[in-house]
Amino acid sequence: MSAKNVKNPGGKRPTSAATNLIAGGGAGMMEALACHPLDTIKVRMQLSRRARAPGAKRRGFYTTGKDIVKRETALGLYKGLGAVLTGIVPKMALRFTSYGWYKELNADKETGAVSGQAVFFAGLAAGVTEAVGVVTPMEVIKIRLQAQHHSMADPLDIPKYRNAAHATYTVVKEEGIGALYRGVSLTALRQGTNQAVNFSAYTKLKALLQRWQPESANKELPSYQTMVIGLVSGAMGPLSNAPIDTIKTRLQKTPGEPGQTAISRITMIARDMFKQEGFRAFYMGITPRIMRVAPGQAVTFTVYEYIKGLLEQSNAPLVSGTYEE
Repeated sequence: MSAKNVKNPGGKRPTSAATNLIAGGGAGMMEALACHPLDTIKVRMQLSRRARAPGAKRRGFYTTGKDIVKRETALGLYKGLGAVLTGIVPKMALRFTSYGWYKELNADKETGAVSGQAVFFAGLAAGVTEAVGVVTPMEVIKIRLQAQHHSMADPLDIPKYRNAAHATYTVVKEEGIGALYRGVSLTALRQGTNQAVNFSAYTKLKALLQRWQPESANKELPSYQTMVIGLVSGAMGPLSNAPIDTIKTRLQKTPGEPGQTAISRITMIARDMFKQEGFRAFYMGITPRIMRVAPGQAVTFTVYEYIKGLLEQSNAPLVSGTYEE
């Protein structure tokens, strides 16, 4: 198997939707539980305006995390987790299912081989699909919850948004249902580039390892190898689109103003960030984001492949088939 073309050895069928739902959902939940605190720190760093004050020192991810725990308890690191868990099953199911479908559309009709370019565009399309279908409204609610600085240890410190359901109700009531899709273009661009880079890197690395290890050519890689290549491929997405993610976070944090278009808001946010905080502001939170996304993808691919293998070994009719990267 080459790194340029991924074939479908043995005539194995693509993974079924049931397998993607169960394996993808399980992988997503494990990823969210393990990595959500780093996402909260990333969001707080992206929303920080300390750089506007002359002589103010930027807070790193360790200091930001320590301050959250000190003021809001350790549970503060899990703000917005409910919104993430609510959307993680459909998000992962949609990601893997749509990726497989888009990849099949671009596969060679005779040999079943999939080029590297086809893998890239399948990942891009899958990222856009999940952004529009699930990720954007989920992240709007998550960011609203994460942006609140109230102490969860003080019962008198009542936040505007109490939980994911209340935040959704409040946002829709006050700003309209369209507010849940604020930043959808940037989210689609971020998710698309993330998954295009992620699936491309993962596919090539997996193909290389299988080529170097002939005994693994028609088998799944050991879990530790899946984890390593998932970690490497997961780190590439954030490096490629950090400015998009930072602008998106600030756009989704606040309500829109009457008569202001999405493009004008994006332009204004980008201009103000550069003018008041400098170029480095576009990369605020990049360290915790890589620390969040890279191990997150390692967990996702490892758990996905593991659960998928268990389901396929059971020979259950509803989950038959194999997902070939």
